[in-house]
Amino acid sequence: MVEINVVYAGDLRCVATHQPSGVSLQTDAPVDNMGRGESFSPTDLLATALATCILTTMAIVARRHGIELTGAKAQVVKGMVSQPARRVGQLTVVITLPIDLPADRRESLEAAGRNCPVYKSLHPDIELPLRFDWGVAVHQ
Repeated sequence: MVEINVVYAGDLRCVATHQPSGVSLQTDAPVDNMGRGESFSPTDLLATALATCILTTMAIVARRHGIELTGAKAQVVKGMVSQPARRVGQLTVVITLPIDLPADRRESLEAAGRNCPVYKSLHPDIELPLRFDWGVAVHQ
């Protein structure tokens, strides 16, 4: 188990501390929901969790097969809905990989991404379009 402690700092901001490492991050409510949008919102962190989980899980599987994914990138676009309640309605993810692999090697890595813990933990009402672009020059 991992403990994360969160303190409400006022003005629609929270500070979360990851207890094992001591690293903290701050959230802010988005502009369209009474905040200043000066940091990640809680739903931005959900989108970030999905993208980083996909890349990390793919990299774990790649490492087992001697494949290096350094430089791979993820872009995630979060779409909110307001009915029947304000919530994340869509998380569109594009994974860009700087290497090209045969179809059978791609399939195992793509399956790993689609089966990462965050992807599998999201509510089925959230649309999750996911695309993999292989062999694309990635600029940092």
